[in-house]
This record gives sequence, C-alpha cells and structure tokens, in this order.
Amino acid sequence: MNMLMKWMGVAGLLLATAAPVAAAELLMARVDKLFPEAMAQLQSAISSRGYTVTRLQEVNENLERRDFKSDMYRVVYFGKYEEVKRATASHPALIPFLPLNITIFAEGDQAILVASHPQALRQFFPDAALKPLFERWEKDMVAIMDELREAK
Repeated sequence: MNMLMKWMGVAGLLLATAAPVAAAELLMARVDKLFPEAMAQLQSAISSRGYTVTRLQEVNENLERRDFKSDMYRVVYFGKYEEVKRATASHPALIPFLPLNITIFAEGDQAILVASHPQALRQFFPDAALKPLFERWEKDMVAIMDELREAK
C-alpha cells in the first residue's frame, strides 16, 4: 500500500475518533521533534494551561487493520473538570465532544498534531453563552500547538 493511501486511512481514522467535522475545520501542526519528546512536551503544554490530561489512548490496533504499522500514535484527552461539568450540565449534548483531544503521531523524525477546531462546535451549539468557552479552547489549543512547534 502506498504512503498516500496509508495517510488517507489515518485521516479517516482521525475523523472517526474526533468530533465529526470537515477536514477544513482541523487544527494541525508539524513539530520538529521525535515522537517521545513531542509527546512529553504536549502533555506539559496542556498541563501548563490548567488542563488535566485525562487519558492517553493508543489506536494502534485500528491502524494495523489498515496496514499502517506504528506504535507512535496516541490521542491525548484533556479538560478542566469543573468547566466540563458546568458546560455539560447546561448542554448535555456536548458530552460526546468532551474532553478535548489532540492526536499525535510520528512521521519520520517529526511529530504531527491534529485536533478538531473548537469553533466547529458552534455549528452544533450556537448558544451565545458557549461562545467564550469555544474561543478560549481555540486559543489554548493553538497556543499548545504553537508551543510545541516553536520549542527548541
């Protein structure tokens, strides 16, 4: 299977494991670091913004079914407990979209970060009370990705 087909499978898997949004509504970053270092820095960048990493999910088994062999592919789930509790209490339909997540995978000697754009949630949740929350999530996720991209 050629590399393009493998990456198309990965992109499909990303969309299946994240909020169902169009590819144009993704945040992406390429990081000039090996996967283990980028993974550690990702968790640190998330924590430094007051979020708690709630789960690290390996998706290798699903990738192997698509002939993509890698043990360097994770989905990092994170959130702020009280914030998620308040948001889902007033908008229970948000539950499937939380906690937030960033997918990280290795590509040679670099790491790729991909996340659903938090503003995409506004399509489904137009309540003006949620706008500041979605905007802060966007700002934080962009800052997290920028921190990894710019770190030496």
